[in-house]
Amino acid sequence: MKFEAVTIKDIAKALGLSTSTVSRALRDSYEISPETKKLVLEYAEKINYHPNPIALSLKERRSRSIGVIVCEIANSFFSQTINGIESIAYNNGYNVIIAQSRESADRELLNLQYLTSRSVDGLIISVSTETKDFGYFRELHDRGMPIVFFDRIVDEIETHKVIVDNFKGAYDATTHLVRCGYKRIATVCNAAVLSIAKERLAGYKAALTDNGIEVHDELIKYCQHGGMITAEVEEAIKELFSSRQKPDAIFASADKLTTGCLRILKAKGLSVPGDIGLIGFSNSDLTELLDPPLSIIKQPAFEMGEIATNLLLQLIESKRPVTDFETRVLTTELLIRESTKKQKQKAKEIAS
Repeated sequence: MKFEAVTIKDIAKALGLSTSTVSRALRDSYEISPETKKLVLEYAEKINYHPNPIALSLKERRSRSIGVIVCEIANSFFSQTINGIESIAYNNGYNVIIAQSRESADRELLNLQYLTSRSVDGLIISVSTETKDFGYFRELHDRGMPIVFFDRIVDEIETHKVIVDNFKGAYDATTHLVRCGYKRIATVCNAAVLSIAKERLAGYKAALTDNGIEVHDELIKYCQHGGMITAEVEEAIKELFSSRQKPDAIFASADKLTTGCLRILKAKGLSVPGDIGLIGFSNSDLTELLDPPLSIIKQPAFEMGEIATNLLLQLIESKRPVTDFETRVLTTELLIRESTKKQKQKAKEIAS
């Protein structure tokens, strides 16, 4: 049996009133007597009546909904960001529609087309690793669609953006490895086209250079899908250990790359940190419970979601076209745990 929502016509028929009277009563119009209003409202509550959001959006030219596109909801960073987005959206009377690109440019485009066809009032987007043509984003933006980018941004589109200091986060992670005594530090990166990959790689290289360590291209590996495809991470690790400069530590520049590297290193029989140190970007609460607990760069994901949504609502609710945009840059946090402790350091501790 097909579900059919209760309408104003159903209420009018049940109460013997006209649809216009019921509509005015639900809007608390002064034209309707208190007795009739009470009758309509009590009956509407009894049958669990809710206004049709599609009809309201057509009337008001607003859907009071925002679309969010991320690569993967299961990624701890994005799930925490979505929590921040929803906390602000719902407090301001907006619903949130979430879509996943799964790092596919085609799927991202389909998501954009679906969300805009449903007349969302604005979009919050972290672009996929496959996306190289930003023409559709630019077209939407030029037509007046409010858009805020976060994490993985599009530099050439002028709108609000929310990011972390990726350069400093990577710099801090790499510098920590150097101070722990590691010399041959590799990095496993996301797709080279992504803004976060470029900034984190720059931070990694700067930290090595500032500490007098030569940058070796053979110690830099890219994973197009950011750890979502295990085979890509396996190939990166295989290539690192096949090179002349075998690494003694790895800086993984994304959440799934970090845990993926740990899994593969263990599968190869390598001890962390006994044989190799490991640090990476991650927002997973489980990194503290892993064996060994992982040193990580943590991002303020929830706060990023809150800020992105507040900026989007400013665009949506502004009475005039917005031409002054800002990029919010938040600070990362270095959390030091067992995965970056050198074996010789542990031996000294045991002997002392």
